[in-house]
Amino acid sequence: MWRKEDAKTQGVPEISTANTADSSPAALGNTSAAPPISPRAAACISQGIRIKGEVTGKEDLFIDGQVDGKLDLTGASLTIGPNGKIKADISARELIVRGLVQGKVSARERVQLWNTGRVEGEVQTERLAIEDGAFLRGKVEAGKPLSKPREASAGSAQGAAASATAGTTLGKAAI
Repeated sequence: MWRKEDAKTQGVPEISTANTADSSPAALGNTSAAPPISPRAAACISQGIRIKGEVTGKEDLFIDGQVDGKLDLTGASLTIGPNGKIKADISARELIVRGLVQGKVSARERVQLWNTGRVEGEVQTERLAIEDGAFLRGKVEAGKPLSKPREASAGSAQGAAASATAGTTLGKAAI
């Protein structure tokens, strides 16, 4: 009589009908699936999860749920998925927006708005990328910030000209 344990000892592979990681749409060759999240993403707040309060961390985070409050991921990348709805002040190394963000955004390196992304509020970053179809409304400061001592020693006309060349400031922009 054949037993499952005998099959394992003889090196016969066991066949399972359970879902595996290889049955994902991307692994099956479906290119219409959503693009992968950051390859270093260590944490995920999935659709259906709602958080009220403060979220802090140093690892990359993917949010496809709702967050109301504050997000502090200063040394990490934050990705807002297409179903993500964020009403918070955000501080991160980089921010990728595919959903809705309302609040003040500060990303040290870059902010990227995908065509499904929507940002309403202040944005401060070194680099800003906006795809066709994305929506941005609010104040934007992009570019490397000037050093404070230089602005203080410069005349008011020179300081205004320097800050105009260092960054871009828009009142309201809808793209």
